[in-house]
Amino acid sequence: MDSKIIKGFSKKNKTEKIDWIIKNYLNNDYSYKDFLKSYWHTDSKTQKLHDEFIENTISNFYIPLGVAPNFKINDKIYCVPMAIEESSVVAASAKSASFWLNRGGFKATVISMIKIGHVHFAWHGNYDKLRTVFEKIKPKFYSDTDNLTANMQKRGGGILDIQLINKSDLEPNYYQLMAKFDTKDSMGANFINSLLEEFSKTLKRELANDHTLTDTEKEVQIIMCILSNYTPECIVKSEVSCKVEELTEGTDMSADLFVEKFKQAVHIATIEPYRATTHNKGIYNGIDSVVIATGNDFRAVEASGHTYAAKDGQYRSLTHVEVKNGIFKFWIEVPMALGTVGGLTKLHPMVKFAYDLLGNPNAEDLMKITATVGLAQNFGALRSLVTTGIQKGHMKMHLLNILNQLGASDEEKKTFVEEFKTKTVTHKAVVDLFNQIRKN
Repeated sequence: MDSKIIKGFSKKNKTEKIDWIIKNYLNNDYSYKDFLKSYWHTDSKTQKLHDEFIENTISNFYIPLGVAPNFKINDKIYCVPMAIEESSVVAASAKSASFWLNRGGFKATVISMIKIGHVHFAWHGNYDKLRTVFEKIKPKFYSDTDNLTANMQKRGGGILDIQLINKSDLEPNYYQLMAKFDTKDSMGANFINSLLEEFSKTLKRELANDHTLTDTEKEVQIIMCILSNYTPECIVKSEVSCKVEELTEGTDMSADLFVEKFKQAVHIATIEPYRATTHNKGIYNGIDSVVIATGNDFRAVEASGHTYAAKDGQYRSLTHVEVKNGIFKFWIEVPMALGTVGGLTKLHPMVKFAYDLLGNPNAEDLMKITATVGLAQNFGALRSLVTTGIQKGHMKMHLLNILNQLGASDEEKKTFVEEFKTKTVTHKAVVDLFNQIRKN
């Protein structure tokens, strides 16, 4: 058997895994071992905790944790944690937060918190008969899961509704039980999936025992039971507004021209998917960084948002703008299923710090904060694009990345920052100047 193929890898301890990787994939270069170990946490308990988050852990992968202060949301001031490696994101969010601080701040509202899951199944028979049986047995889906929903019901959540959905026009004999849930401060994935699996058992049992059905109709094939990460009924809105003439502080552009270009930029992202993709990606630069810092699933949040952006058949901007009676209004309305209990929220030390920093918000408040950072990020990006251009701020951070790659000293960095204040940053220009300075 090829030495690069292994059985029982997961049973090895962390050091044994590293040794095997070095021997079979890294040409026996054991400097990698010291390198990987250098990223282990010095506290063994904390490292053990990290080791058990996922399978086959060999080390930790760090990304920067920054903060964006001065976020005024619903008249409360926040210093928001943001975990992200991309240049300028934290700076842009912080700058937007400061811009809106004395213009009323951000107003955020959770519109709804409903999450959805499905039992996908195949069934052969007359749909009207299935519908009749479903209505008759519907209460049993609730009663059969009382033991699973008791604690959630005490917190005001639980099963909101269960519907039978006929999809047989799209896939032969395909039906769904579509259930809606309120999981309160929990993201609720495990809760929902456990209930869906119980629903499938109830469905199979009740159909098998129904005397009005034929033998064929008593049989049901459960395809899968799974929550949906698309949450179009778990929606949060955040907005800002001010007088038009207040928008051009720090620019040499007239307010009317700024508003015209800003509106056009948002409209382009509404009608042009190529632009909308980059536009919304920028929004998720902000959203994802808060989601990661607070131990939530940024992949689920982002997937839901992108689906929502295409809900009318074309992928569009998630932000909107309006100017009426001299008042500029800019807002985002986005689906977002977040939790502040369960998962990593009480396990990961940095996540715990993030919640402490935010004042330990509940799920609704975390949704408001996170959506607001997405809006702030988009405002900052659009403001740069329609005034100075996006590269001016971005390339300042890129300059430092290049200098770090070159091993520049702190003094050399200061020299380069001053040198490129009025020059365009390119990799070649930086390298050429760096080599010239070092040579001299």
